[in-house]
Amino acid sequence: MSSMIRLKAGAALRAIGLVAALGGICVPPAFAQQDNAAPETSPIPPPKPARIVAEDAAVEAAGDTVAPGATPPPASPSSSAISAEVPAPPQGLSGLARLTGDGVSVQDRWRGVRIDIAMTRTVPWRVFTLDDPQRVVVDVSELAWDGLDIAALMAASDHFSDIRAGLYRPGWTRLVLTLAHPMIVERAWMEATPDSDATIHLALAQSTAAAFADAAGAPASAVFTQAAPRPMPSPKTRQTGFGDVVVVLDPGHGGIDPGAEREGAVEADLMLTFALELKEALLRAGGFKVVLTRERDVFVPLEERVTIARRAGADVFLSLHADALAQGRATGATVYTLSDEASDIASQALAERHDREDLLAGVDLSRQDDEVALVLMDLARNETTPRSEALADSLVEGIYSATGSSYKSPRLKAGFSVLKAPDIPSALIELGFLSSPRDRKLLQDAAWRQKAAEGIRDALQYWSLQDAAKAERLRQ
Repeated sequence: MSSMIRLKAGAALRAIGLVAALGGICVPPAFAQQDNAAPETSPIPPPKPARIVAEDAAVEAAGDTVAPGATPPPASPSSSAISAEVPAPPQGLSGLARLTGDGVSVQDRWRGVRIDIAMTRTVPWRVFTLDDPQRVVVDVSELAWDGLDIAALMAASDHFSDIRAGLYRPGWTRLVLTLAHPMIVERAWMEATPDSDATIHLALAQSTAAAFADAAGAPASAVFTQAAPRPMPSPKTRQTGFGDVVVVLDPGHGGIDPGAEREGAVEADLMLTFALELKEALLRAGGFKVVLTRERDVFVPLEERVTIARRAGADVFLSLHADALAQGRATGATVYTLSDEASDIASQALAERHDREDLLAGVDLSRQDDEVALVLMDLARNETTPRSEALADSLVEGIYSATGSSYKSPRLKAGFSVLKAPDIPSALIELGFLSSPRDRKLLQDAAWRQKAAEGIRDALQYWSLQDAAKAERLRQ
């Protein structure tokens, strides 16, 4: 470590009082057509009220609050009870999906308005209305609103008196359209393109105040109660070969995100089945404690999967997938670790998007700026990266020895979100390609999956022994 890094690390550690080194919500992608159409007579939109524009106008203690870094507020079933009043974190939002094309656009139509939200990928979302004042709320999981031109939207339609967007709570962003007069959501749906882009379409129709009030209200999935304070986990120490090795298995996708699909085979279902089988193989072998990020067909946000691993005190994090290629031929298993190029970006994204107390086990960074958080994550990653590399090498050997299946380049690196925990050795296993008839048949074969599970079990046993031996040499 260079003298400059030492200076930064020392300052960071002193800043938080350390004196030693670091050792779902699921929403259908479509909103059903509603029976209530626009009324025969509709009120004329009143003039827009004067608006005070401020750089931080997105932060407001109201029922539709959107605030960078806001934590879940106390809530009740009342539609106006969703609020948040907390300081914004040092960094802004970095979402998995981003606005693309025209971004958010509005178009007036006969007795209504059409709203389109174009983004780079499909994500979970929901739409509902709130009263007092009358608003349409669109919640989207992991969407960055960078590039949203609120002034242009306000100029394009007289149906809105205010528009705001931002981070509502970790994992969810929110667009709030304050209405100039009552309007109902006549229809809402999402369209996806072959190149993975997606667009949410909303059709609003003018209504009466009484009809709006009857339909307004946040669904249960949109009302977040104040979470009880979670105890800070103890700093995770490197496993020493004594005691159980805590393995967190992450079956990829789930719920409204099925993953790859070919000939009736669904990635999310196959990986959940395999994860449960692998859990049994590890428990039968002894010496392992196994936690799954999901045990049924539900959607779990990517960041939440890493949080589950940290709260479980994971020694190892394995994400399980089975990809599919639109073109070309590929077969066999592949094991990924976090790429060197992605590690700095990963740390930045974690600092921006994660709950601060979830960045490093045993270290509360909620009151620290990003420089402190990034330095501490770099220190942790310096130890974790070689351990992840050794883990991946063992997995490749174990899977190949048990099944004879491997991709032509079985060891690859990428910037997958689930690999970004700086303090947990992590790997992503692509067991095969659903686009390959051979791999698809093997993945659906219980006997082959058992062999693969045994290969991963053997790899974990070997790695844990070697890792413990290296830890002992370091202590000496």
